[in-house]
Amino acid sequence: MSEPTTWQTLSLPAKLLAMPFWLLRWLPMPLIRFKGAVLGELMFWLIPGRRKVGLINLRLCFPDWPEARRRATLREHYRVFCTCLLSYGKLWFGPEERVRDLVRREGYEHYLAVKDQPVILLAPHFLGLDYGGILHTADHWGASIYTSTHDNPFDQLLRFGRSRFGAPLLIRRIDGVRPIVKALKQGAPLYYLPDQDLGRKESIFVPFFGIQTATVPGLPRLAQLGRAVVVPMVTTLEGNHFVTRYYPAWRDFPSDDVETDTRRMNAFIEQRVLDCPAQYFWLHRRFKTRPLGEPDLYGRKGPQD
Repeated sequence: MSEPTTWQTLSLPAKLLAMPFWLLRWLPMPLIRFKGAVLGELMFWLIPGRRKVGLINLRLCFPDWPEARRRATLREHYRVFCTCLLSYGKLWFGPEERVRDLVRREGYEHYLAVKDQPVILLAPHFLGLDYGGILHTADHWGASIYTSTHDNPFDQLLRFGRSRFGAPLLIRRIDGVRPIVKALKQGAPLYYLPDQDLGRKESIFVPFFGIQTATVPGLPRLAQLGRAVVVPMVTTLEGNHFVTRYYPAWRDFPSDDVETDTRRMNAFIEQRVLDCPAQYFWLHRRFKTRPLGEPDLYGRKGPQD
């Protein structure tokens, strides 16, 4: 478990990196959106390796789409990605009332209905996930999991932003499930990001858009151990605001079948991607770990992770 990151505990490189974001907090959102669109177009063309990953992911998930639609979706993804990046200045350094004006809620009653129970907030990797998560901590003490192997300046700033309201519990992934279950039983809702490829050892293979995908089956296990209900929440950029949508708590979850529960989670994420395909995080090699005997899908050579 880690102490909340404060300005005093940031490294000098992190503080230097923070300065442009501190200045960006003053810009109005229409201007940030314009700058984000320009920067996103540049990144789309100037980083061919990551563009290739995004296009491969979209081809795998949407094989029936024409290539022009996939490229247009990825270009929009870059524009939104850069807008979210530039907006971190407001999220990290803006006063609380401006953060509340920046991020709006829908379906909040679904969380309030179960908030007196242990709760896992299921937050798939949509580009606005930090905006919904940080606003939630302004009203509710909670916990989240982070990968402790990355300690670059930007990751430090992410932890700083996630710690600015309510001093949430930041639990290192390497610490295992015990502190997570303890936090749930103490009443801390867990902000849980489920959809990254963490390798064969931690995963089972279940479908995601029809592709056998290495998926961590942690959600049903944590829900069972912590006796927690699952409330999904997805945050997207809409116009000049972010919108966090809370969904009804899942019934009959977990079941007695971990694979069935993990399939259910992936199916839910699929539906949210279909709602807003350009804002899912397509630049991660989501399908890099393959079932034994299957080739690498990203055209990489040599040993694969």
